[in-house]
Amino acid sequence: MNKVAFIGGGNMASAIIGGMIASGWAPSRITVVDPNTDQRDCLSVQHGVATTGDVADATASDVIVLAVKPQVIAAVAKQMDVDLSDKLILSIAAGVTIASLEGLFGPVAIARTMPNTPALFGLGATGLYVNDRASEAQRVAAKGIIEAFGICVTVAREDLLDAVTAVSGSGPAYYFLMIEEMIRAGTALGLPSEDAKALTLQTALGAATMATKGDAPEVLRARVTSPNGTTHAAIVSMREDGFGDVVAKAMTACRDRAVELGKAER
Repeated sequence: MNKVAFIGGGNMASAIIGGMIASGWAPSRITVVDPNTDQRDCLSVQHGVATTGDVADATASDVIVLAVKPQVIAAVAKQMDVDLSDKLILSIAAGVTIASLEGLFGPVAIARTMPNTPALFGLGATGLYVNDRASEAQRVAAKGIIEAFGICVTVAREDLLDAVTAVSGSGPAYYFLMIEEMIRAGTALGLPSEDAKALTLQTALGAATMATKGDAPEVLRARVTSPNGTTHAAIVSMREDGFGDVVAKAMTACRDRAVELGKAER
């Protein structure tokens, strides 16, 4: 895939572009379409990419990334009234199904993704589903673009993107809530709030880093949980209060809501 065009130049698009360039993409291969002149100028200065206000210009690229709000996509499609049969449409719009996109853009190769907000820092965890019309080269291109801002997991069925939403799409908020509660509890135990915050944030970072180094989470947990020790007391308390059930119930509710929203979009 030689050229990529982004429809929409917001924060997520900028993060993806930054990751692509950092991973070796030449800015000359990237174009951004955005109606806002100031935003175009900012992207041009920041990334050195070409910018335009004309959606039709995006059709000169091999991959067209839909980085706009779902309600804007129909208007975008009307401005791209050309043969797109040799293009790959890569959508990062939440809840917009492959069927809906095919209805707007025709029978073309489409990749639907579910990124999360840490992608803004190059730490994204993204689910990807590609329709049957995509070639192997297009599949590789879609995954390569996503991996420029984090990890990519390809799912076998489109409906599994709802499970991705429950795990990683909404997942950062679960950790933020845990961080909030740990800071609150640490303060209640007598620590100054800033100290509780600093200790909690560094602990979260350290634990996440350790969990990415190869050993399974249950192994890491066992290593720091001495029998009848302090950590053991905390883990027992969490389990007695149904911590695992709380997490599973919350993630199922998230998945179910994603399904509902997808049906409403259709």
